[in-house]
Amino acid sequence: MTDAFTRNDTSILGKWWWTIDKYILIVIGLLFLVGSVLILASGPPAAYRIGADSFHFVRKQFYFIPLCFLIIFSFAFINPLWLKRFSVIFLGFVIFLTMLTILFGQENNGAKRWIRVLSFSLQPSEFIKPFIVIFTAWMLSIQYEDKNFPGVSISLIILGLVCFTLTLQPDIGMSLLMISVWCSQLFIFGIPIIFFTISTLILLILSVVTYLTFPHVASRVDRFLDPLSGDNYQINQAILAFNNGGIFGRGPGEGRVKETLPDAHTDFIFAVAGEEFGFWLCIFIIFLFCFLSIRAFIRIFNETNIFVVISITGLVVQISMQALINMASSLHMIPTKGMTLPFISYGGSSMISTAICIGILLSLTRKNIVTEN
Repeated sequence: MTDAFTRNDTSILGKWWWTIDKYILIVIGLLFLVGSVLILASGPPAAYRIGADSFHFVRKQFYFIPLCFLIIFSFAFINPLWLKRFSVIFLGFVIFLTMLTILFGQENNGAKRWIRVLSFSLQPSEFIKPFIVIFTAWMLSIQYEDKNFPGVSISLIILGLVCFTLTLQPDIGMSLLMISVWCSQLFIFGIPIIFFTISTLILLILSVVTYLTFPHVASRVDRFLDPLSGDNYQINQAILAFNNGGIFGRGPGEGRVKETLPDAHTDFIFAVAGEEFGFWLCIFIIFLFCFLSIRAFIRIFNETNIFVVISITGLVVQISMQALINMASSLHMIPTKGMTLPFISYGGSSMISTAICIGILLSLTRKNIVTEN
């Protein structure tokens, strides 16, 4: 008993504890802490607007936090061989659920992205994100060893199926995020630069087609380019919140934006942070995400297993890009996109999906990890 969780502990749990990156765990804990404080501030007004009790969103969020830690620790125990196997099974399952959502899902603001499970609304497309990263890394790593294996083609077909399904919902932002992550993995894999040039041109063409095809996308872009062309209430309130917060903020619970901004507890929670706690908390949040990304890349700096390198790259790009999109949208640096701030915004599906990503990240960045091929 005296050797428990010491370097002399040779149990499975003891070995696991001394091989995982505890700095990443600390960062995740801090993000959860910041998110809890901000949900305590923004949750009650949001609950009042839908006629629920004051702690409706707070209570649900606090249910998900211990569940997320359980998921993180569970996936952190899984070795790379089983991660590959799980990725195929779960990816197929969540793609199927996403297709069902199009037929039987709840419609919200013209999009069908959620299905009802007991008292919770589940967004299946969120769970595609971690598993498509691992699946893509697996396919590319096989092609890296066997040049005749069509790993790039297989991953492209699956990505195309996923993006087609998401477009039917529609969820264009999620599709673009997944395409960006896939391109980052191909870059690490070693695809020639001409491929990225062609991909960029194709992406630009698809962006124009998307703008012309989907009215809600065109509306967001138009309002971003010309603020007078439509209703910019939410973004105007968010910018006002940052202005009111200044350097040190108005103080905990003293913000006003949460009372007038419908999505203050989700898409615009960064604005709540800026108003109530000021510039310093916004910088602290940015620092945490930057530290998480840099720390993960440092852990694989001398990694020779191409599967691990491609997987970590995809996971880090995914989490950091989602955070960047959320914060940039709140600051009106890009058109608004309904994307949560990982571990901070309210949303069980997003939290669980990101927890899976972090669990896999911890598994693949363990010291002296033994990869079974």
